[in-house]
Amino acid sequence: MTATAYTLAVVLNLFCLFLGYRFLFQPASAAAGYGVPADPGGDAGAYLTIKGLRDGTLGLVGLALLAFAGTGAEAWFLLAVALVPLGDTLIVLRNGGKKAVAFGIHFATAAVVLISAALLFAV
Repeated sequence: MTATAYTLAVVLNLFCLFLGYRFLFQPASAAAGYGVPADPGGDAGAYLTIKGLRDGTLGLVGLALLAFAGTGAEAWFLLAVALVPLGDTLIVLRNGGKKAVAFGIHFATAAVVLISAALLFAV
């Protein structure tokens, strides 16, 4: 179970880094995949950049915690970070996004993050 807990945590953190990169360098396609399309050349450009920085930073902090502070710190971090995809679920729903995206991507991500936290707590 230890290998599974570490692997899932690393994959989730690398995924956050990927999302951050995508919002910074491919903002239009990233926003569409998020569930609420936005024009990076218009008023939404700053918000897409903020989203990219947020996601990338979460990935870096998660990897640093896992490497230097251990599984307990990473588990608490993931427990707190699960609020982000839960909030993203509400953002998509409140802004006319598809329910399939809100629940199939964001809510499902929150569930996987919580499972990862539980696995790390069990290690």
